[in-house]
Amino acid sequence: MTHALTPAAPRARSRVERVRRGLLAACLLGTLLLTGCGRNMYDQPQAKAFESSPFFADGSAMRPLPTGTVSREFGALDPAYLTGMGPTGFLSELPVELTADLLQRGQERFNIYCSPCHNFNANGLGATVLKGFPQPADFTTTQRLLDAPVGYFYNAMTNGFGRMYSYASRVPVADRWAIAAYVKALQLSQNASIADVPADATLAPNAAEANR
Repeated sequence: MTHALTPAAPRARSRVERVRRGLLAACLLGTLLLTGCGRNMYDQPQAKAFESSPFFADGSAMRPLPTGTVSREFGALDPAYLTGMGPTGFLSELPVELTADLLQRGQERFNIYCSPCHNFNANGLGATVLKGFPQPADFTTTQRLLDAPVGYFYNAMTNGFGRMYSYASRVPVADRWAIAAYVKALQLSQNASIADVPADATLAPNAAEANR
């Protein structure tokens, strides 16, 4: 007994063939599109951070933020808090309240991040220096650093200075101010005399016991 070929069979094969051809066309089109992608956008002329540029009047490629810009991370903060600089240059006053807790936090962070090079007393003879690294300036005897305002030290930590890279990604803004405050206190302590101690100042009980 023989059976006639039903019309559904060739239609099914036709659909499969159309799908196959469609997939092949899509692959070919994708290949053509990918071969058209190059490094033109990646390699286009661009200005890097802190690079100079003759295009702008101030010679800097980095542009100041438009007036009224609000930080998505910090909110509407004074830009001086984030940069360490005011209208006339480095801030000479802390933009935060000076407290004993702030100085203790600054000492802790200084000992962790700064002392390896600057030493615990900031004389520039830290452990890395004793192992052969270049010696940084002594914070306690170098006059330009003694005269430097607190904003200078914050700015140096934020942007790096000389051989020192930026610590902006490692030390939060609040801790950078705490360290800067502690550096100024450390400078004062290393150059102070007993005459600088107020007459009405008293030592804490444990300190008095240690000095007996």
